[in-house]
Amino acid sequence: MTEAPPKIQKKPNRWFRKRTLLFPTCRTCLLLAIILFWFCELAIRKIHPFLAITRPVPSTILVVEGWAPDYAYEQAIAEFHRGHYQLLVVTGGPFEQGAPLAEYKSYAELGAAILQKLGVGTNEVVAVPSQPVRQDRTYASALALKNWLAAHNLNPRGLNLMTLGPHARRSRLLFHKAFGKGVSVGAISVASQDYDPKHWWRSSQGVRVVLSESIAYTYASLFFHPKRP
Repeated sequence: MTEAPPKIQKKPNRWFRKRTLLFPTCRTCLLLAIILFWFCELAIRKIHPFLAITRPVPSTILVVEGWAPDYAYEQAIAEFHRGHYQLLVVTGGPFEQGAPLAEYKSYAELGAAILQKLGVGTNEVVAVPSQPVRQDRTYASALALKNWLAAHNLNPRGLNLMTLGPHARRSRLLFHKAFGKGVSVGAISVASQDYDPKHWWRSSQGVRVVLSESIAYTYASLFFHPKRP
């Protein structure tokens, strides 16, 4: 009998290995596509109410961001009387263009003048302008307000911030980071008249605002950590 030739053992490959992979079937792919479509539709419908938050807190101070349109000031006046506030504060930095030709030098001063023109008493409204900054303007406005309140010996336990549309949640977050845990910050969102908030994805303005605010809120939540003085 002839002996079988000895088997030659191959050296193991140090760079590659064989593996068995499982690929989804057509039925599984269809199910995953349906789930992904449902999730995207849910996110599209829920993202605007999430950003345009309205959640006020007990407070005697109402804050309005000065860059808001005129109809936001009208709603601020209605909220001021309805909530029985004692002080209406307008925040905002200097104008980015046309300041040398403008009567007012900041959004805060312009907003206060508009409120007075609409009937708010001069002893009830105050402008608190912030210093010019290249970024984090909302946070700079919050710090300016914090310093102004401290300089006037005002120590509120809470304040309500009124702003436009999806900017509300990010503004509330930045004001909270500026004031710290000792002050509760509420938010009141004014619906934008430039697009339909319930169908924001049907207009270019709505898409631009919601997407930009989503990115900005994510940045402010995860990556913006200001140094405490």
